[in-house]
Amino acid sequence: MRKIEFTPVASKRDRREFVDLSYRLNGSDPNWVAPLRMEAIELVTPGKNPFFEHATVHQVIARDGGRVVGRISAHIDHLAVAQPPEQGMGPGTGNWGLLEAEDEDVAHALIRHAEDWLRDQGMTRVLAPLSMSVWEEPGQLVRGHDHPPTVMMGHQPARYAQWIESSGGYSPTKRLLTYEIDITNDFPPLIQRIVAAGEKNTRIRIRKVDKSRFDEEARLILEILNDAWSDNWGFVPFTEAEIAYAGKKFRPIVFEDLIMIAEYDGEPVAFMMTLPDLNEALAPLKGRLFPFGWAKLLLWLRKPRMRTMRVPLMGVRKRLQASRTASQLAFMMIETIRHEAIRRYGATRGEFGWILEDNQGMVAIADAINGHENRAYVIYEKAL
Repeated sequence: MRKIEFTPVASKRDRREFVDLSYRLNGSDPNWVAPLRMEAIELVTPGKNPFFEHATVHQVIARDGGRVVGRISAHIDHLAVAQPPEQGMGPGTGNWGLLEAEDEDVAHALIRHAEDWLRDQGMTRVLAPLSMSVWEEPGQLVRGHDHPPTVMMGHQPARYAQWIESSGGYSPTKRLLTYEIDITNDFPPLIQRIVAAGEKNTRIRIRKVDKSRFDEEARLILEILNDAWSDNWGFVPFTEAEIAYAGKKFRPIVFEDLIMIAEYDGEPVAFMMTLPDLNEALAPLKGRLFPFGWAKLLLWLRKPRMRTMRVPLMGVRKRLQASRTASQLAFMMIETIRHEAIRRYGATRGEFGWILEDNQGMVAIADAINGHENRAYVIYEKAL
């Protein structure tokens, strides 16, 4: 009988094996974009990723006859556990993610192992996959396998969804969507009129971020984000360490004319973050900066030209969200960035997401600017 053994990730060598497996299992997928190995290792390393400062994490490697055949991370985000249960997380909720497996038997064994560990830690419910925080790569890809993901979006084999569902007890609890937009086309006349009216309103100012005050601007954006998203399903606040970490990671791909802050009566009340699709530059590197990858990437970052822009985050302060001003500010920021993306970077395509399927406000904005759903991810739930 086949005997699968589990070994916890405890050393640098273990982490390399944990990370290397994804390259081996996904390397033949033409639409999988290999992350830089140094970043993939940093993600799963205590002391590097500040997620570990507020989470208990159990990462394991599955072996069959000594050969690595799978991996998984089971984890408890203590900030998520402290959230109100009606917002999706809450007491007793644990997670697993970073699943990779050679076959269905291995996947089932890994999921059972993660569930057993979570039960031993006192968890009564699991939401998965989350790799690892909800702010990183949540959900299992169920639509959109026919094209590469944009920067900081996950891309898992379609068979993994089947294996999760066949492992027993899992049901979809949330769908996360991305919307694709042809940004070379003008927006519909109604949206143009809304933007034009906003431009005449002296109480509204749309400005670029100031990269010379990067830390201050990053803190402002994340403060608006924590307020704007605080009632959303799955919300977990950013910590001070995570704000600093996010700023460090984003800085190389932050361009002032692609991130807007909206002010109302002089107060910053909304933001829109747009990132050039770094995956277009990363794909040919196959996860390695050496010997020549670093030079290619540096040249691209100095003068990026890309097809796609991704909007990973935008938000309006909670007190304005039910007002017409909120959608007006959103459309104004979108239109300003659309023009800059075309003029300065040669972009032709935009992608919004992820967006919760039941976030009516954001779905309405995507529909209003002729966006269409191009990728969908599922987060599953199971009682333990």
